[in-house]
Amino acid sequence: MPGTERTLEGRVALVAGATRGAGRGIAVQLGASGATVYVSGRSTAGRPSEYGRPETIEETAALVTAAGGRGVPVVADHLVPEQVEALVARIEAEQGRLDLLVNDVWGGEQLFEWESPVWEHDLDRGLRLLRLAIDTHAVTSHFALPLLLREPGGLVVEMTDGTAEYNATRYRNSFFYDIAKSAVLRMAFALGHELGPRGATAVALTPGWMRSEMMLDAFGVTEANWRDALKEVPHFAISETPSYVGRAVAALAADPEVSRWNGQSLSSGQLAGVYGFTDLDGSRPDAWRYMVEVQDPGRPADTTGYR
Repeated sequence: MPGTERTLEGRVALVAGATRGAGRGIAVQLGASGATVYVSGRSTAGRPSEYGRPETIEETAALVTAAGGRGVPVVADHLVPEQVEALVARIEAEQGRLDLLVNDVWGGEQLFEWESPVWEHDLDRGLRLLRLAIDTHAVTSHFALPLLLREPGGLVVEMTDGTAEYNATRYRNSFFYDIAKSAVLRMAFALGHELGPRGATAVALTPGWMRSEMMLDAFGVTEANWRDALKEVPHFAISETPSYVGRAVAALAADPEVSRWNGQSLSSGQLAGVYGFTDLDGSRPDAWRYMVEVQDPGRPADTTGYR
């Protein structure tokens, strides 16, 4: 099962935005597969990011190493080109290669205003959200891809929220959030056209309803008792851990035929069906199919057949 076998021994990955959430889950699962993982972010010991949360990039690196890989923490603000350039230069100097880039930088949860139209949404917050979601990915790709392209078979994973099919017909929370997540989907599509002829692959990947540190805190639960939140939010039953999408990335990175996905939009639940991995509890939640068939039509929460 991807995430438990050392299928990525000798491979070098950069997970940009790995302090918490999906980035941390991905980094740890890559470590469990034997990879050397450079984990970057702004939150460091003694200097938290604007989130004001306790997680740090050093903690993520330690978790990668404990899982069986080698975690290398690098404090970097991906809005600052010089810092990203220095990060990639360090990887080049220490490893001479880069096999996998995961663009997971986000940081917008506290910036978007739910269901607020653009003329009512705070403009500075909205524009900051777009910079964090879009500019960071472009800056990171600009500096990292020349190193990734040195060897054939490189992979870029653009992390977003929602599949291309789902987002194409649905309003996603606010003008700024909608644009941010849709733009990342197009990034993967565009990168697929630019990387494919050069021997590399780019995909967009979305988790389902993810039990990140912030989400658990918002519902007042922990991973151990997360089902207590179902009393207030019954559809939370379809949720998944960050390790699930982490195993999806590990499976993609280990697939010798990963180019078949080039330019496509993928989900953790979809890839679980293809590669055979599970979430930590042994289930295979398929959140986006559940959203379309159960949650969006207003049906009662029932995950039978969806996990």
